[in-house]
Amino acid sequence: MVEMARRKRGGGGAARRAERTSSKVVTAPTITRNIPDYEPLTVEALEIIERNAETVLEEIGVAFVENPAALERWRAAGAEIDGEIVRIPRGLARTLCGTAPSSFTQIARNPEKNVEIGGRNLVLAPVYGPPFVRDESGRRYATMADFEKFVKLGHMSQWLQHSGGTVCEPTDIDVDRRHFDMLMAHMTLTDKPFMGSVTEPSRARDSVEMCDILFDEGDGKGLNGRTALVSLININSPLTFDGIMMGALEEYAAANQACIISPFIVGGAMAPVSVVGTLTQVLAEVMAGVAYGQLVRPGSPAIFGAFVTSIDMNSGAPTFGTPEAAQITYGAGQLARRMGLPYRSAGSFCTSKLPDAQAAYETANSLNAGLLSGVNFMLHACGWLEGGLVADFEKFVMDADLLGTLHKMAQGIAHDEDAQAMDAIREVGPGGHYLGCAHTQAHFKTAFWRSNLFDYKPFETWAEEGGRDTRALATARIEKLLADYETPALDPEKRDALRAYVARRHAELDAERG
Repeated sequence: MVEMARRKRGGGGAARRAERTSSKVVTAPTITRNIPDYEPLTVEALEIIERNAETVLEEIGVAFVENPAALERWRAAGAEIDGEIVRIPRGLARTLCGTAPSSFTQIARNPEKNVEIGGRNLVLAPVYGPPFVRDESGRRYATMADFEKFVKLGHMSQWLQHSGGTVCEPTDIDVDRRHFDMLMAHMTLTDKPFMGSVTEPSRARDSVEMCDILFDEGDGKGLNGRTALVSLININSPLTFDGIMMGALEEYAAANQACIISPFIVGGAMAPVSVVGTLTQVLAEVMAGVAYGQLVRPGSPAIFGAFVTSIDMNSGAPTFGTPEAAQITYGAGQLARRMGLPYRSAGSFCTSKLPDAQAAYETANSLNAGLLSGVNFMLHACGWLEGGLVADFEKFVMDADLLGTLHKMAQGIAHDEDAQAMDAIREVGPGGHYLGCAHTQAHFKTAFWRSNLFDYKPFETWAEEGGRDTRALATARIEKLLADYETPALDPEKRDALRAYVARRHAELDAERG
């Protein structure tokens, strides 16, 4: 009987181990923050920033370069046009921004993975834009194979709700063609939501038209007003909106697709060195960009963006995870909420060349600031290295694992009868332990956040297994995730239609080249 009991316990242990090692892809739902936002700016300070931002728009103005159509839109709306400088009367931009929704749904091809952007929600998306990648072999230019590998890792990542956009820049494909391959990867290798191309207005149009194919419900109406794309529209700070980015914004806004209007702030170089001065410029730029999108299509979704870093005054290099960047991130969140717009900021920012202690410290600081500042859409949430020049595979899975702590922290602290645990305290009494009590047995699986990557074993076991550091553990996790990866099913007719669209557009580009 003892032997039979042992077998029974062993079977249960085997079942639990099988459950822990299952390859089934589980994506955590969008984070809903049940904790307060950190708001360091007083109402007086916020009103000063808002008043000064209106002064910037009215007296200094913003440049809409190489875009006559934008100048005409602004002129018709009541702005003063001086060459390519647009001076916006006090209150006009903010009034226009008022037609943008405070939250919106971005659809995914798996409806269970649709995300709501705004309110108390936080959606996490991976790194965006690096031309280089780094893995165990070193640093090199990114390829399309690297891009597809990142998309697969993002699909397998529990804590990421979003596939992102240009996770790395595939330099082995011509610039005018690579957006097709990147979109096809997001559309076929994952069923999470994704981003569109912004490198040229026609590529934004391609993104929308491919989504018309992917999301058509069989009636030939395509997206039919639904929002399937979030795209990053960077402002050339200070106070300059270039024709390429604004052309992409025009395409997306006209199709009711969401745009992140995001100043690119390097404090001391592209914005003042002071926090309030920087926030004034950020607010002025965001108001002008969001307002312009509303001129194109009132009610089109927009996100208040703030990419924030400071500069090392000795070397000129950008710095991340600093107190000043956090203060700007917190303050921009307050301004976004006062405008009633979803907020994008923060990420796994670091300046380090390797996923080392510096990278960990800077990344943790940036991620926590994003959570506490009320960010709704966090781009660059995992994989960022070397000031954004590098997408690192190992850091991608390290950061993606760490994002689980944001989910846990956002839950807040329960204080219901079960959380009070008075039955457990009574059961154990003085001098006992809680390992076997009923309350512990009921909650031990979910009571504490547990990394899927870090090593918690005793020293002897760790040494016997090769004494692996975190990077080595991350390499092994990458191998496991890719081995377990399965391509999510896609209607073959839609796949063929997408391929036919890409082939036709390639032929048109070839004809344009002559």
